[in-house]
Amino acid sequence: MLVGLGISGIPARWLEMPLWKELHIPQPQSRADSRPGGLVQGISLGLFGGLRALLADLLWLRVNLSWERRRVPDTLAYLHLVTAVDPRPLIFWLNGARMMAYDMPSWRIENLAGRDGPVTGLRERIEAEQTRLALAWLDEALKSHPASAAIFIERANLQLNCRRDPAAAAADYRRAAEQPDAPYYAARLHAELLRRVGRKAEALAWLVELHPRLPQGEEAAAAGLVLSRIRELEEELGVPSEQRYLPRI
Repeated sequence: MLVGLGISGIPARWLEMPLWKELHIPQPQSRADSRPGGLVQGISLGLFGGLRALLADLLWLRVNLSWERRRVPDTLAYLHLVTAVDPRPLIFWLNGARMMAYDMPSWRIENLAGRDGPVTGLRERIEAEQTRLALAWLDEALKSHPASAAIFIERANLQLNCRRDPAAAAADYRRAAEQPDAPYYAARLHAELLRRVGRKAEALAWLVELHPRLPQGEEAAAAGLVLSRIRELEEELGVPSEQRYLPRI
């Protein structure tokens, strides 16, 4: 029932209209880079009391409807609105970044199809704009989730897949690895990207510091894999045998 009502807008519309004004967010179909203009952090904390999560869920349905219709301004506007109402669900932030960086460039290019004018570099320019928008979105997410490894991992993925910047991705994977909820692979990817950009000594030092902290019997920790990477780096760097890492027995 909520899905049907949310899509039709019956319960949410009367709530949305004052929110656009109160939160200073451009309404849908206004412009391609719709974003909050004077949003006060935490303004919605007391908004609608216990209905906040319900309202956010209904607004998320509007996000998905706009996404399915491939409408850039609508999707952006509803993304800003839903996270202003309830910034707690990580899925709002992570999926929002993915929509901005991976989906919206294609939508914008499709909307420009058939128009006169230079097209050289158009895709690259639009993709770069959308990646910047997605990274800024994740920076905003960190204000509500400052210790979230998932957000730093998402940033790292954007740096690597969209910007083709392994050094920046390495930095974000390290920030992810330093968070309490970090998956083990974040630390390994940090080292691998350091290695890829030629910073092999840094990668070796990182893995040598990491290995003793890994639980030996846990598959996800991949302690054996980390040790093999240490040995490879020692070989590549010509580390003398007497200076090589000795794991604890």
